[in-house]
Amino acid sequence: MSRNLVLRIIVAAIFCPAIIYIGYLGGYALKGMLLLFAIIGMGEYLWNIKLKPSSPLYWLAILFTVGTAAATMEIGFSAGFILLSGFFVCAGMYLAVKNESPEKLFNGCAVLFWGVAYIGLLYPYVYYVRSLSIESGGHWLLFLFGTLWLSDTLAMGVGKNLGKHKLAPTVSPNKTVEGFFGGIFGGIIVALIMKLWLLPEISPVFLVIAGLIVSIVGQLGDLVESMWKRSHGVKDSSAIIPGHGGVLDRFDSLLFAAPALYWFLKYVVYG
Repeated sequence: MSRNLVLRIIVAAIFCPAIIYIGYLGGYALKGMLLLFAIIGMGEYLWNIKLKPSSPLYWLAILFTVGTAAATMEIGFSAGFILLSGFFVCAGMYLAVKNESPEKLFNGCAVLFWGVAYIGLLYPYVYYVRSLSIESGGHWLLFLFGTLWLSDTLAMGVGKNLGKHKLAPTVSPNKTVEGFFGGIFGGIIVALIMKLWLLPEISPVFLVIAGLIVSIVGQLGDLVESMWKRSHGVKDSSAIIPGHGGVLDRFDSLLFAAPALYWFLKYVVYG
């Protein structure tokens, strides 16, 4: 067993239970954790697109990201969209008067807007999954995290041992179609465990569908993050989590899977 793998296991054994515990607490504890992730994640994003803290635009992006996430969780998505629109206007005006090529300025504005929307609007969905049900919200977060973690583990194991067909060779050369389908079984396994353990009142069909949605969307969300990292020549978003890379590396799949699970729960399971 490599030293890096041992480090990954130790860090996961410490932080995974802590994240689940805060998820069950909900409320301001969960909001605070998500805002911390948003701040660190946006810092990673800005660093990798070569925008440094010496630039006013750096702090503008951080401020609007945190504001968008906080307003979305505290007030609603309409407030988040208003702040996101405000960032679009402010960043656009700031860049428009810079003495650089229009192509570079426009691309910079688009990349910045994507980052603020990606982090500021998607993290709140984790809070909204928890808030759907007072009794079962924590269970659904456990379902969400458990599915993502098990899917990632199975995808890696199956891909490493049986993978032959590349899933997205230009974005993530190590991911395979076999690993992708192996990861899907993670969603099915977690669904069956949760049916027998914490969510017996939910239809097994709904649970399996939810598991498939989280696993599939989560794995594809991981590719989206890989896409922007490779477009900037980056392997890991940072090294802030020993053995795991950055916050965006660890929670990239979460940012896509949480909205998918939320809308499924809201309109199908609890609709």
